[in-house]
Amino acid sequence: MPMYNPPHPGEILLEDVIPALGITLARMAQHLRIPSETFSRILHGHAPVSPDLAVRLERAGVSKAQLWLSMQSAYDLWQAEHREQPVIERFARID
Repeated sequence: MPMYNPPHPGEILLEDVIPALGITLARMAQHLRIPSETFSRILHGHAPVSPDLAVRLERAGVSKAQLWLSMQSAYDLWQAEHREQPVIERFARID
């Protein structure tokens, strides 16, 4: 069963991971070797967790890359399902 309005994975990083590590956002961005501005956009839900960032998080010991990508996928799918979409007719049944 899909989660109701799953959080953006950046929110998990911002609210749970970074405080648990006791480091600043700038220090974490530096450690992961990504620009602080890009990292800030991810943390605030304005950019996705990419496969590259997921791998970097795993290499830094922050869970598994697959978990970060699964969270991003769940978030993206929920957002898409709740946006207005065009009417699409089903294909004819293929036997």
